[in-house]
Formats: sequence, C-alpha cells, structure tokens
Amino acid sequence: MDAFEVNRARVTLALFVADVFASVPRKDQRAKGDCYLRGLMLDGRRKSIQAMAERLRDGNEQNLQQFVNQSTWDPVPVRRRIAERMVPQIGPDAWAVDDVSFPKDGKMSVAVAHQYCGALGKQANCQVAVSVHAVSDTASCPLQWRLFVPQEWTHDPVRRRKTGIPDEVGHREKWRLALDSIDELAGWGLVPPVVVADAGYGQNADFRAGLSERGIGYAVAVRSDMTVHPHDARPTAPAWSGNGRKPQPRYRHKPSSVSVLAMHHGRPAFHEVTWRQGSRGPMRSHFLAVRVRPAGVRARRLAQAAATTRGDCWDGVLPEATLLAEWPQDAQQPTDYWLTSLPADTPIAELVRLAKIRWRIEHDYRELKHGLGLDHFEGRSWAGWHHHVTLVTAAHAFLTEQRLAPKADTADSPFTRSSTPSKTC
Repeated sequence: MDAFEVNRARVTLALFVADVFASVPRKDQRAKGDCYLRGLMLDGRRKSIQAMAERLRDGNEQNLQQFVNQSTWDPVPVRRRIAERMVPQIGPDAWAVDDVSFPKDGKMSVAVAHQYCGALGKQANCQVAVSVHAVSDTASCPLQWRLFVPQEWTHDPVRRRKTGIPDEVGHREKWRLALDSIDELAGWGLVPPVVVADAGYGQNADFRAGLSERGIGYAVAVRSDMTVHPHDARPTAPAWSGNGRKPQPRYRHKPSSVSVLAMHHGRPAFHEVTWRQGSRGPMRSHFLAVRVRPAGVRARRLAQAAATTRGDCWDGVLPEATLLAEWPQDAQQPTDYWLTSLPADTPIAELVRLAKIRWRIEHDYRELKHGLGLDHFEGRSWAGWHHHVTLVTAAHAFLTEQRLAPKADTADSPFTRSSTPSKTC
C-alpha cells in the first residue's frame, strides 16, 4: 500500500485493531499495534522496525522495539481472535499444514540451527516455523504458528536464557507441532473440514494416524517410494502347530511403491480432471484414484496399537485409504502422489481440487514475506519472534478482509507493488 491507501484505510484499520487486540490490556500498546500494522502494510522493501519507524510520521523506533521485543502482551489471544474472525469469512475447504524457514546469520537468534532451509533449498543456518492455514479457492489466512526448537537447543541453558525460551518448551518434531496447533485451534472451537499437507508430513504415518484419531480427514502428498498393499489384499497366518505362540496374520506379499502401482494401471486408467482456472486458463491434468492399504513397519504398529486400545483382537488388516496419482500428458510416468482418508465415493475431481489447494498458501507466503516482512524480523528473542509473526498475521488478515469485501477494487494484493515509500500519518 502507498501512503494514500494506508491513510484511507485508517478508520477501518482502527476498528480491526480494537477487535483483534482487545486482549492487549494497555491503550498505548494497542496504539503501537496499529502503528506496527501500518508500517508492515506501507510500501517499502524492508520491514525491519527501524525502516518502518522512518516511514511513519508517528513511528518511534524505541517504542516499537519495546512493544515487539520486551513487552509482555500475550500473542495467543490475538491469534485466537484473528482465527475466530477469519475462518467464517474465508469459509475454508481445508486447513493446510506447512513449514517456512528464515535464513539467519549467527547462532543467537532464537531456535536457529544448521538445518534444511526451504527458502534456500539446502542445508543452512535458519529458523523453521510450522504453520496452519485456513484455505479456500479464493482466500486463505494463517491461523496458528509454532517455532521449531532444534534438538541442540534442548540442553543449551545459555542460549535459552538469553533468548527467553520458556522452561516448558523443548524439542518437538514438526508433525507433532502441527497436531498441537490443530488441537489448540479445536480448543477455540475451530475444526478443519480436511487437512492438506506436503510429503514432509504426508509421508509420516504418525501424523496421518494422529489426524485419524482426531476424526479429521486428510489429503496429503507422499513420495513415489511410499509402499502400499492393494485394497483387496488380505493378511493370513500359517496353521498353528500347537507349540509356541500362535502365528500373527500378515500380508504375505511384499508391498509395492505407489509409483510401481500407478504405472501398473497404465496411462489409459488416468482420466483428465480440471481443478481450477489459472492465470493462463484451466488447470488440468490426468489422474488415477485407487483404494490401497498404506504399508510399512510404523503403519502396522500404529494399526495394531489402535486395535488393542479399542479392545479388538488384531487381525492384521491395515487401514485403507485412497491413492491419488497424477500423470501429466507430456510426462513419461506419473509425477505426483497423494494419500487421502476421505470416503471412497468422493468424486475424483474433488480429491484433485483438495490435493492441489495448497497453492493458496504459496500465495500466502509471497505476501507474508515479500509484502509484509514476515522474514524481516531482526530480533532474537522468543517473545519478539511470536509478537512479530502475530502482527504480520494480523496485517495479512486485515488485507484479506479488504480483498473479500464486496466493494474491493481488485483481488490482487495492493502491497506487492514496488515503489518509493512516503511518510504517512
């Protein structure tokens, strides 16, 4: 947004801030929140506190630094109010689970470590956060954030103390952080219609089982080497000799990878599906949907444990799911795969639409990073990081509301333009 647009929206923004930041106890803190949001939305390549303060007529760098890095206001009720406000407006078809990385220099930024950095596509020094987004075909918004704390930070009291990591926070796998976020949102009365995620989560049997235990359907990407049994395969057990333990029922044929299974069906089994209108016309490709039973040691152990918990006798039967495979017209073999727990009679067009709906959060991240400075935060503390991402989420939510408003001029984001910033009130 340029200065004129920011000023024009100030009354609407003030009402938004009054609602979303109602849990922040002090009036001056809420005013700083309003100022920070205007700084995030105002045109400018850099959204560090110093840079924003210089653009804003009422921008006081010291006050904003204190508000973000030292102030004790709780960001969780703010995120809760954003989620409660945005979910009805978006009307999500799914919740998308993802993670985002922030390249960093040095070792003292909270939870920084040498790990895979998606932003750079390689191992690098970075922070990683897990996020959950409400997603529809027309809009999306982050609902929850979890900062991933690497194992090396668990027993590093010096860095933990300097960055202010709470004593109860330790290393927790990303898939667990995602389920934690979903549980917290459920505590707020918000439940996903279905969860979508990339293969980093979809490949994980514990994550899929965790969603199933919560009664949540999923459509998650998996790698081509994911192994499955055919839907009609049945476990058997050899006759018991009468001595020793009774043989357990098992699948007697090795599972096949999803790539082999898809190729076995052949290209004629793949049907053309159009899932949405893109900027260059209809998005379409060829897909196959087939019922399978995901295999693997962990999948078997989880299924057995679930049967035992229910008090059932383990019969060796693995839970079923639908494998969705894509084979583009110009490809020599299938290229992408998903597993979904949605009902077997779900139309393939709906499966494809949900599997592909994650494109919306890529749009989110472009706006959050390039437009709103999600990765421009220069502080090092636990509290500062959570305050910043909450404020960025609030700015994104406000702009999403403006785009969804009936009188909005355009669906395009107004703040992705590059221009020379000017002072605003």
